Amino acid sequence: MAFKGWPDSALAFYEGLEADNSKAYWLDHKEVYERDVKAPMDALLAELTAEFGETKLFRPYRDTRFSRDKSPYKTTIAATIGAGYVRFSADGLFAGGGMYHMLSDQLARFRKAVDADKSGKKLEQVVATVTKSGLDVHAPEELKTAPKGYPKDHPRIDLLRMKGIVAARSWQPGAWLQSAGAKKRVVEALRATKPLLTWLEVNVGPSTESES
Repeated sequence: MAFKGWPDSALAFYEGLEADNSKAYWLDHKEVYERDVKAPMDALLAELTAEFGETKLFRPYRDTRFSRDKSPYKTTIAATIGAGYVRFSADGLFAGGGMYHMLSDQLARFRKAVDADKSGKKLEQVVATVTKSGLDVHAPEELKTAPKGYPKDHPRIDLLRMKGIVAARSWQPGAWLQSAGAKKRVVEALRATKPLLTWLEVNVGPSTESES
């Protein structure tokens, strides 16, 4: 199956799920989810893997064990593509890449590289390049002040405060979403993240720790 975008029924499915996040709604509309939401995502991922790497589709069920919100279903469908990420929901489409949450050894290497003059300035240049291409560079989580051992007036304090760094772009629903044009936007966004991903690969790399 070639990717042809998501139909309006996919948006309507998530609009309905946001209004009625129940097992009854899910079961009544599961066929719509499988046909109009999941199948297009599967097709998109299959077409992206050759360029961007292995893909992993997240389960539609929420882990409510430690959450006050006991809603059983996610109101998005999302997947990783190598170091990239794509998400579809009633709000539209989102795509990007980076390191969403660094473990302690990664965070230590990240801060050391940001602090160092050569690699730190390089990251500033990378952020400027990625931003110019239309992506938003942000931290999913950040400190309110400077990390321990670093001055509050550090020239790259905004980067040092980050506990993860992501470059991404989002698009509100439109007619383009119902066509292969949606794939083009995702591809352009993922390609635009490459300077950031390269910097992270060189200066941070994978963690050697196990996340508890």
